[in-house]
Amino acid sequence: MDNRLNKIRKDMNLLREEMRRAEADMHDQIARDQDSTAAAVRVLEMRMQLAARVAEWTAMGGLAILPTVEQRLKEKREPLPRPRLFVVPARKAPVSVKASRKVPPPKTKKRRLAARAL
Repeated sequence: MDNRLNKIRKDMNLLREEMRRAEADMHDQIARDQDSTAAAVRVLEMRMQLAARVAEWTAMGGLAILPTVEQRLKEKREPLPRPRLFVVPARKAPVSVKASRKVPPPKTKKRRLAARAL
C-alpha cells in the first residue's frame, strides 16, 4: 500500500512540474499575443488528472492536510524569526591593587568659540 501511495505522490509531483511548464508556455504565448487555447486546454486537462490523483491518494490513506485558499490567506504571515546571536563577554584582565583605586579623569579646560577679526 505504501509503495502505491509513493508512486501516486511521485506522479503528482511530475504532473505539477509538467503543469508549470505548460503554464509558462501559455503565458509566453499570451505575452506574444498569440492564440493560447491549446495550451490552456492542456493545463485544464492536467488539473483534472491531478485532482483525480489527489482523490485516489486520499482514498488510499494519504494524510496530507491541504489548506484552502481562504485558510492560507488568513494564516499569520510574519517573517521567520532570526536566531539571536550569543555575544561572548570580553575577558576581564586581573585586577591589581593600583588599578582597583579609582582615579578621577583629568579636568579639561573648555574652549570658547570666538569670532575672528579680519
